[in-house]
Amino acid sequence: MTLKNDKSNKANGRRRRSPDVCPICCIIPPHMTDHIIKHGDDKMRNWALETMRASERFRGKREIMGNFAFAVSAGEKRRTVYDARQGETLPGRRVRSEGGRKSRDIAVNEAYDGAGVTYDLFNDVYERNSVDGLGLRLDATVHYGKQYDNAFWNGNQMVYGDGDGRLFNRFTIAIDVIGHELTHGVVQFEAGLVYQGESGALNESFADVFGSLVKQYSLQQTADQADWLIGAGLLAPGVKGTALRSLKAPGTAYDDPMLGRDPQPAHYTNRFKGSQDNGGVHINSGIPNHAFYLAAMEIGGSAWEKTGRIWYIALRDVLRSNANFSKAAKATIDVAGQLYGLNSPEQTSVRNAWQAVGVS
Repeated sequence: MTLKNDKSNKANGRRRRSPDVCPICCIIPPHMTDHIIKHGDDKMRNWALETMRASERFRGKREIMGNFAFAVSAGEKRRTVYDARQGETLPGRRVRSEGGRKSRDIAVNEAYDGAGVTYDLFNDVYERNSVDGLGLRLDATVHYGKQYDNAFWNGNQMVYGDGDGRLFNRFTIAIDVIGHELTHGVVQFEAGLVYQGESGALNESFADVFGSLVKQYSLQQTADQADWLIGAGLLAPGVKGTALRSLKAPGTAYDDPMLGRDPQPAHYTNRFKGSQDNGGVHINSGIPNHAFYLAAMEIGGSAWEKTGRIWYIALRDVLRSNANFSKAAKATIDVAGQLYGLNSPEQTSVRNAWQAVGVS
């Protein structure tokens, strides 16, 4: 295995466009929406059903247009934020561009700033020029739909709902959610992990991992200082939970009558084996998530420096679209050995982490 860099990838003309990898990668998993429909009051059920309908309408539009990516590479950091004004037409009215003045709208500023930190992490730490490695424009639309309870990467841009206020706050509130969704774009242009079964769970896990690293990078936190939560602040007051997911302790992020109980396992023996959620892509992602957390804690320091680099290079250079957990374990262990030496503390930490979650 020969490790590459993004400059050589660009020189070789490699540029993957694989929108079908994750046609609409939503931060709120379907099992949570299903629980709201079954156990919520009339208003909650209506919000959940309308969110599902809006997502399905968008999927239908994508199918009509065909599976193509239309976003333009600017070759540099280029953020543009649009306002859908509670409509569903994308991208909406442009309200802030790169270098423009701060808006009075907090959602606009959060979308703009979150995209900037995500760009900076990948550019400054991993020498990657935006989502596609070639300076893809970072477009985002806020205020999508009416009380829309989700955020998603659609293969071209970010889209954020305002939340309903009773279960979810605005979806720009958590920078790790922004980093998570934009990382789906990185996966799209690199390994192209198919959104089904273990490869789909890896797709979600890489998004969680780098979403967490975006937050840690923005706060300049070391691994032992981070909360390792995805979506802290997203749950509305009164909801029993701290976030959507926990890399530190999968299965403990929430336990609420309306949302249900966090179903994520931390060990492979407890993996979800059903067909829902594309074979449990949002559920079983807890297993590789926890492996990354354990490796980062054992390696120590800032998680984006060594552990994040190992995961990023494995995604960029080694993994392919049908990768499973075992292949991800081997890839990250091998990359750690190439970067830091065979049987180095870093490689040993990565190997220990995967063994601890039951993957080898």
